[in-house]
Amino acid sequence: MQQRAVQAQKNIVETAIEAGQFNTLVAAVKAAGLVETLSSPGPFTVFAPNDAAFAKIPKETIDHLMENPSQLAEVLKYHVVSGTHMADDIVKMRSITSLQGSDLEIDTTRGVRINGVSVIQPDIVCSNGVCHVIDSVLIPK
Repeated sequence: MQQRAVQAQKNIVETAIEAGQFNTLVAAVKAAGLVETLSSPGPFTVFAPNDAAFAKIPKETIDHLMENPSQLAEVLKYHVVSGTHMADDIVKMRSITSLQGSDLEIDTTRGVRINGVSVIQPDIVCSNGVCHVIDSVLIPK
C-alpha cells in the first residue's frame, strides 16, 4: 500500500500567489519589502483585499504607493494583525490592533465588517496564520 505524501500548508504569501485573485496585493507586498515578514512563522491574520478591491482605487494612487515603499508598507501593515484570529474569534471583538499600530473597528451588525469593509471570504488557513478576503482596501487615517 502506497502512502500519499502529505502536502505542506503554504504560508500567507504562497497562498496569495496560488489563489490568483491577489495579484495586486502580491505585487504590493513585494514592492514594500514585506515578503520575508509575511512568509515568516508569524502567526498573522491578514485582511486581504482581492484584485477587485484594488481596482476600486484610482490607478494614480496605486502607482504613487508602489513608488513609495515605506508608505505602501504602512498601508499593507494596516491589513495585518499579530496572531491567528479566525472568524469565530473576530465576531466576538469590537476592535483589533494592526501591525501599523492603529486599531481596526469590527462591526458584526451586517455580516463582518472591518472599518466598514466587508469580509467576503473568511478563514483561509495558512501555515503561518489566516487570511480573510475583504472587498475594499483599508486606508489608514
